[in-house]
Amino acid sequence: MTHLKKIIAANPKDLDAIISLGGIYQTRKRWDEAAAAFSQAIDVIGTPSRNDWSTFYYRGIAYERTKQWPKAEADFKKALELFPDQPSVLNYLGYSWIDQGVHLQEGMDMIKKAVDQRPDDGYIVDSLGWANYKLGQYDEAVEQLERAVSLKPSDPTINDHLGDAYWKAGRKLEATFQWRHALDAKPEPDEKAELEQKLKQGMKDTASADASKPVEAAKPAEQPKPAVETPTPVNAPKPADTPKPVDVPKPADAPKPATPGNGG
Repeated sequence: MTHLKKIIAANPKDLDAIISLGGIYQTRKRWDEAAAAFSQAIDVIGTPSRNDWSTFYYRGIAYERTKQWPKAEADFKKALELFPDQPSVLNYLGYSWIDQGVHLQEGMDMIKKAVDQRPDDGYIVDSLGWANYKLGQYDEAVEQLERAVSLKPSDPTINDHLGDAYWKAGRKLEATFQWRHALDAKPEPDEKAELEQKLKQGMKDTASADASKPVEAAKPAEQPKPAVETPTPVNAPKPADTPKPVDVPKPADAPKPATPGNGG
């Protein structure tokens, strides 16, 4: 990091170095500094092109994690303006909307488009299942979350989500098993505490008989967010229009994104 800062100090327009620094801040969950780095990159870019979608996406994530949702939403929309139907952005924005209880149908349509493009991405399939859950569609949630767990069997958040869906679907023994599995997968401290609480007392049952009504939207800090890709320097090869997601630890203060990241 010190080396990158020296490079940037010597050449404030070195876009590769700035984006790489933002990626390091992101990985370390230093979201304010990540947002500042990506803002600097956007200033250097000037007039953005299609390949610059990811810089707005990463800054949007940093804004969302620091609870600056209007700025985050604007960046996600800008990323989609530059690269329509980009699956990572569709997933993150759609997930965030549904988790907040707004733009429900549009958010669901976005996540379904993302799944269509990446059917074997466990995090995006988890987003679809969690969207079903948030909308009270518990049987559909179980189906999608079981598939997500099969794709990412060691992810604690996805296993936690499946446990919640089992509970709401009336499959309480399976829910307990799934929560134990999530706990064994070394979740973040806040998620661990919630899992231990659910294993002791279960979940507070709501009027699940009326499954057509969406459940109450959670506060942004209560759910994990979708997975976040690591920024790639602009001069690196761009396989790119659909970068491969990496397994990034879920932040302790986060939607479950993925999220948007983020545990039930």
